Amino acid sequence: MDTFTVKPCKCHSIYTVELGELEDKISRAADRAVALELELFDQLLKKITQNGPQILAAAEAMAKLDVAASHAELAVSQNFTRPIVDNSLAFNIKGGRHPVVEAALNATNEGSFIANDCNLDIDNRLWLLTGPNMAGKSTFLRQNAVIAILAQIGAYVPANSAHIGIIDRLFSRVGAADDLARGRSTFMVEMVETASILNQSSERALVILDEIGRGTATFDGLSIAWATVEHLHDINKCRGLFATHYHELTALSEKLTALSNHSMKVREWQGDVIFLHEVGAGSADRSYGIQVAKLAGLPKAVITRAESVLTHLQEKDQKSGTSKLVDDLPLFASVVENSEESQVSEKSSEIEEKLKEYNIDDMTPREAHALLYQLKDLIGA
Repeated sequence: MDTFTVKPCKCHSIYTVELGELEDKISRAADRAVALELELFDQLLKKITQNGPQILAAAEAMAKLDVAASHAELAVSQNFTRPIVDNSLAFNIKGGRHPVVEAALNATNEGSFIANDCNLDIDNRLWLLTGPNMAGKSTFLRQNAVIAILAQIGAYVPANSAHIGIIDRLFSRVGAADDLARGRSTFMVEMVETASILNQSSERALVILDEIGRGTATFDGLSIAWATVEHLHDINKCRGLFATHYHELTALSEKLTALSNHSMKVREWQGDVIFLHEVGAGSADRSYGIQVAKLAGLPKAVITRAESVLTHLQEKDQKSGTSKLVDDLPLFASVVENSEESQVSEKSSEIEEKLKEYNIDDMTPREAHALLYQLKDLIGA
């Protein structure tokens, strides 16, 4: 048998060496790339640090130009106007519009936005707004708040004209929300927010309130709404819009001089209600809730039964009872004054009882000093 000798292939040995060299080059190239990137990044950081003030100034200038340009473009394209902002207590809006709702209507070609006026002068600073759901009450409240904010940041506003006295705070209680994590119901959250408004707003504030008291029993809710309107008028004395379905509150305009009634206009045609989305002087005679329920698709049997119940309730002439209530109830200021006098009287009685416990002639200086501190605590000083 013949014997064969296998010799190593030179080409195989050379190919392996070349691959090793190529691998080494690739590995070192990747390391050099990372090192170069880090070096360039460090150089960039040094330049930014050295020129920090100039860069911040340029960024701030660009931001101001961007805001000014965007507001200017919006003012021209959407027909905004330049407001008058001064130190008065004026709030006079002519042809005011809600910019977001108006833009949505234009985008969908669903019709034009209906502009409305709002004049909260000194003798007419609190509006009580009534009318049906879907008529535009909440939109009207929001649009005036948006106009106030835009005016005070130096922007043009969606209105034909606007004269707004400086507003120190804007308070809003609109919509329904709860805080279940903290154990707060929708009504509780509403009351907490209302309390914040009543405790903090001044005559410089603008307040918008929507449907206060609706989350509890009818008489409870009406009572809270009633007292809230009186407090805003007599104590806070702020400019405000108060939307409600409690038509009984409209009787307050007879006694509250700076309160005026306004309503959302509607028309009835062949049993249906047509929303005009216009705000006019006066109060709504009803809320058209059954008509709105009909539009929502409630069964015909439910609508018919609701109409029957409503007719029965209206026969009781609730309006006359409310008018009598307005005449019988004292003014809010009188109630507050009597309450304060009662508190003073209670404290005086406590002080008298405390003094009777001691014989002044027999007291040491230390005991007299302690007594003075006790009396001070009683009067809350």
